[in-house]
Parts: sequence; C-alpha cells; structure tokens
Amino acid sequence: MRVLVAPDCFGGTLTAREAAEAIATGWRRTAPADELLLRPLADGGPGFVEVLHGALGGDIHEARVTGPLGQTVTARWLAHDGTAYIESAQACGLHLTDRRDPETSTTYGVGELIAAARAAGMTTAVVGLGGSGTTDGGAGMIRALGGHVTDDTGSPIGPGGTDLKRAADVLLPDAGIALVAASDVENPLLGRHGAAHTFGPQKGADEHAVERLEAGLARWADVLKGAGQDVRDRPGAGAAGGLGAGLLALGAEFTSGSALVRTLTKLDEALDQARLAITGEGSFDWQSLRGKLITAVAAGAAERGVPCLVLAGQVSVGRREAGAVGIEQSYAVADHAGSVAAAMADPAGTLAALAAEVAGEWSRANGR
Repeated sequence: MRVLVAPDCFGGTLTAREAAEAIATGWRRTAPADELLLRPLADGGPGFVEVLHGALGGDIHEARVTGPLGQTVTARWLAHDGTAYIESAQACGLHLTDRRDPETSTTYGVGELIAAARAAGMTTAVVGLGGSGTTDGGAGMIRALGGHVTDDTGSPIGPGGTDLKRAADVLLPDAGIALVAASDVENPLLGRHGAAHTFGPQKGADEHAVERLEAGLARWADVLKGAGQDVRDRPGAGAAGGLGAGLLALGAEFTSGSALVRTLTKLDEALDQARLAITGEGSFDWQSLRGKLITAVAAGAAERGVPCLVLAGQVSVGRREAGAVGIEQSYAVADHAGSVAAAMADPAGTLAALAAEVAGEWSRANGR
C-alpha cells in the first residue's frame, strides 16, 4: 500500500521533515511492505524554508541579521528561480530568545533578510509568517528597508509594539522587490481577534501588556492610513504580530501559506498516488480546523476518497469535528506515551512508537 506522510512541524520539538521521518520509521516497523511518500509541509511558519528547499531545490543563503531583542542571529533563506523564500521566524521567532517580550521585540531582521534577497538579484520575496515573538506591526521591518517611523518631534521611536503609541509619521520605503506575504492566519490587526489579543499572551504579554500593545497597534494603523495605506481591517494584517500589516502597507500580495506549499511540494500529485494519507502537528486543536495544513491534506484526501489520519502531539478536536473536515481518526502522542512530559522527552521516538501502533491497527482493520 502506498502511504502519504505529510505532517507540519511539531511545535518547537520536531521540524516537519523530522516528524515525517519519525512517522515513517515507526510505520515501517509494523508495515515494512508499504511504500511511503514523504511530503513534509509548512504554512509559512517554522520550517517554511526547509520544506521548500526539499521540494524545489535552489540555493540556501545565510545572513547575519538582527534578532527579536536586538541580538545578532543567523537566518537562512532560499533562492529559487528569481524568488526568495523567507521564513520570518528565523529573524524574529519566539524560539530565538528565552525572554519573551513582545513590547520591545522587533521585526528589523525580517527587513534585513528582504534587503539581502534584493541585493542578491531576486525579483520577488515570499515572506512566510508564523512563529514570531514580535508585535510591532512590521515597523522594524519597514525601518530596515529604509523607512522611518518618528514621533511628533521627528525623532525615531523605539523598537517593539508598545512604543508605537508615540508614532506620529511614517515614511514608507520602496522595497525594490515584489513582496508576497504567505500565511494562513487571517486575523485583522486590531480588536478581540487582532494581533495583540489573540497572539500577545503566547508571546509573554499579560493583560496589561496586551492593552498597551493594542493601543500601539491602533496608533500604528492611524499612521499608516495617514500615509495612504489603510490596512486596519484587511485580513491577515494581524499575522505574525502585525508583520502582515507592515507587508501589506508595502504593497505585498497576501496568499495562503498552506495552499502555496501544497502547490510547490506537489502534494496533490502525491495524493493521487496514495491509498492512505497521514498528517499531523504539535497540537491538533480548534485552530487546526481553520484552514491550516491538516485541513488542506484532509480536504485533498477526501476529494480522492482517500482516508486521512492525524498523528499529533496532543489532540483536543472531537471525532465529529475532525470527521467534518475529512479526518477519519486522530491519535495523540501524549496519550500513547503516558504524558506530555514523556512525549516531549523523546519527541521522535514517541511519535515513531505511535506510528508503529497505528500501522498495526490500520492493517488489522483492513485485513492486511
């Protein structure tokens, strides 16, 4: 039997490629005769560059850029056929610092990566959004590309989202390269579903910090509107702590990260060949049902009458809700390992062990 293995990354423990290999390792223990097609996936967040490099080839470039708290970090981007694929999390990701501080963290390094791609002769930069530790509305990126954000005295404001409340004027630069923002987050910049309220807490913001960030982003929206770029209510403006808003203000096209990766990795061609699809991520929860990669794989499988299974670190989606998006069964590594701690202690090993058990269960249920 031909089995498609197409997971996303597992929340800071396994890259998509590592997760696919772990699932394949476990599956082969129980069903060695099965042919496995590995298609690791990403929706614009962590793993975006690695996944596309594996699918497209191309050249990996490294750049020393400004990290979220001003430290220097090494970030990788992919050059392929005149297009640069940039993973914003490599410059401003939550994983790059032990101190979570969305009030002062910056997207400056993302702008430096775009500038590096432009200097290398790329004509388009596709910026994957996700996994950021920032909430600065993309102001840092704009400054790195030659723009200016100043207060009412004409002085530059500080980095981060909270100081945006002092913004009075912005000079938007010409990026000098066509921009595409790739994300499956369609949150607006402001409000209950906006960047501060939805994503601020996971980046370390308490309720008071969330309100300060909201005030800063509201002021930022006014300043961008004054510069002729009203992005306040545009879908995706709240992605990556408002980095989506900054990209939109620079004229970026907004696109679905999972749809882009689905096309570039030739996921549909792999689904055409498969009799079973397996996908997964760190946490299979309600957000997974809102157009993320798991639903892309499940939808593609359902179109072909191919059953789809989910192997995830944790599962909080009910069987009925999962079934509604085309998922036949979902399994949690934490349940199989006995606890979240046990799963986290050996993420690849416990995922492989779960895959081995699921392969046996699937074989028995289908008379193999």
